[in-house]
Amino acid sequence: MKHKVIIIGSGPAGLTAAVYAGRANMNPVVLEGMAEDHQPGGQLMITTEVENYPGFPHGVTGPKLMEMMRAQAERFGTTFFTEDAIKVELQGPVKRVWLDSQPEPLEAPTVIIATGAVAKWSGAPGEKALQNYGVSACATCDGSFFKEQDVIVVGGGDTAMEEAHYLTNMCRSVTVVHRRDTLRASKIMQERALKNPKIRFLWNKEVAEVRDVSKKKVTSVVLRDTQTGELSEMPIDGIFVAIGHTPASQLFMGQVDTHDNGYIRVLHGSSATSVEGVFACGDVADHVYRQAITAAGTGCMAAIDAERYVSAHE
Repeated sequence: MKHKVIIIGSGPAGLTAAVYAGRANMNPVVLEGMAEDHQPGGQLMITTEVENYPGFPHGVTGPKLMEMMRAQAERFGTTFFTEDAIKVELQGPVKRVWLDSQPEPLEAPTVIIATGAVAKWSGAPGEKALQNYGVSACATCDGSFFKEQDVIVVGGGDTAMEEAHYLTNMCRSVTVVHRRDTLRASKIMQERALKNPKIRFLWNKEVAEVRDVSKKKVTSVVLRDTQTGELSEMPIDGIFVAIGHTPASQLFMGQVDTHDNGYIRVLHGSSATSVEGVFACGDVADHVYRQAITAAGTGCMAAIDAERYVSAHE
């Protein structure tokens, strides 16, 4: 068989797996994706500045970081296909992955799933245009850009409470905007947020528009009252949308075990899935940390796990 591993996904997890697999002479192939929700490089491709990736004391742009990782994977013999996997067969000793451009499937004894996750957005006008210009879906990634500024967090679940709590360490004020009058968050997270003097709550409100696209930065947000429909404008420096993420695991449903929320289930302390020879890494298997560095770490684990699997079965 030409390849010993097929890696589906090309964010930090997939490319780190490719670097390690390449160095282990596994002749990896990476399906780097092309659709908007699984584009080459993953979520970092829409991240302007990455300040928390070790080894870059002055920061690095997301696209530049992914370009460097890709070049490193290429150096160790990785073959890239810039397209999506359209069908997979994961059972049995030979795994098969189909692409649009190839009549025959790619075959390998192991598959590494590194398809990531995508943030859910509210869809309000101006939100997409101002991503990275004051609109974010990750407080731990971008919070430090809003020191001593006023921000809002959109959402009412555990993630929103965690983001709000984290942002109080650096922001002047944090306002949670929630479309209902009660939180969905767990009791302990609710209590912590409600007791925090730097967090205030706006109930029964949703984002109707993010301004100001013409200035290429967030200046205010238009809020709609979910009960009366009344609109009001609130000056603000930044918006953190915390209404959840969707793992890109649809292709593997019914073939590998997933949690109720769709994230792929892996053996604790390992990248092994419920199917022998199939490993998962990065955000598709991690709904807790969701950082580039943790994705890269689990990508390394997946490559080592895959190499050991191949060695044991050769």
